[in-house]
Amino acid sequence: MPSLPSMPSFRGSGRPAPSRPRIPVPTARAIVDCAVYVDGKRLAGHFTPREAFTRSGETDSGFVWVGLHDPDETQMNDIAEIFGLHPLAVEDTVVDAVQGRQRPKLERYDDTLFLVLRTVSYVDHEIDSTSEIVETGDIMVFTGPRFAITVRHGEHTGLAGVRQDLEKRPEQLVFGPCAVLHAVADHVVDSYVEVAESIEQDIAEMEEAVFTPSSKIGIGSIYQLKREVVELRRAVSPLAIPLERLAQDQGLPVPTEIRRYMRDVADHHTSVSEHITYFDESLSGLVNAALAKISVQQNTDMRKISAYAAMAAVPTLIAGVYGMNFDVMWELHQPWGYPAVLALMAVLCGLLFRSFRRNKWL
Repeated sequence: MPSLPSMPSFRGSGRPAPSRPRIPVPTARAIVDCAVYVDGKRLAGHFTPREAFTRSGETDSGFVWVGLHDPDETQMNDIAEIFGLHPLAVEDTVVDAVQGRQRPKLERYDDTLFLVLRTVSYVDHEIDSTSEIVETGDIMVFTGPRFAITVRHGEHTGLAGVRQDLEKRPEQLVFGPCAVLHAVADHVVDSYVEVAESIEQDIAEMEEAVFTPSSKIGIGSIYQLKREVVELRRAVSPLAIPLERLAQDQGLPVPTEIRRYMRDVADHHTSVSEHITYFDESLSGLVNAALAKISVQQNTDMRKISAYAAMAAVPTLIAGVYGMNFDVMWELHQPWGYPAVLALMAVLCGLLFRSFRRNKWL
């Protein structure tokens, strides 16, 4: 029977396996919502981003709000082309927006603002040394004269509720795309507050466990919680400078009324940052307390070991003396000699045990 021709193998041959062609995903798959707002009210109907941008241009006060979730590079380039984002914004920020995990920042490209916010979410967990406590993501907001584009990475801190709340307050949406910028920033900072409150409860439980004598809490759990607090601080603290710039008059295209709202957001952010600093200090104190507790426990264990070693040394010493095989020991030839030595060993060990118990070594 003729053998079948062997298939080419790429494993271990040094040649990369042929890559599969990427199937382009329509931009609409990444769009969560797209709407046109005129005088603070949403226009009826469904629009593509291009149709919405064209429709907003037919009015004096209209703007578009496009919400995206985890878009790929092609989808982001399509949005950038529709809304005419600055080439530097496309090169320096859009690609980074696709990669995600950016540091919070605020940049201006001509009349377009680009704000990056890190999002955090509290994860329910058991107190151990491997549990994840804080999950992070990011939200990026582009605002121009007639558009607001929000890009969200991660499965938490959704913006559907933010849009619904804003649509119930047309007096806020009248301020245009910057109203969206404020609403998103306020929503993210509020989520910081919620996560901080949950972590504060974790720290309180950890403190109770550390200072409970019978507790077996491990120091690894404290280090894990401290690491998560450090990650939270890295996500929250850098946002202070962008919020301060938006709250102050630094020539940015932000209405005065929105600046007043941004000052309130900045105040909340400052409060959260102070709480996170307090968490870090509290956990450092817990680490020291846990180390001291471990040291005390080790000292207690060493005292017990030393006490038992002392009690074992007495019969060992007596047995060693009788093991030298001298015949001049007069009690060796007495019938009561062996029981008497055993009794002596027991009495001496009992006296040592009583002394150690009285001194609380055992």
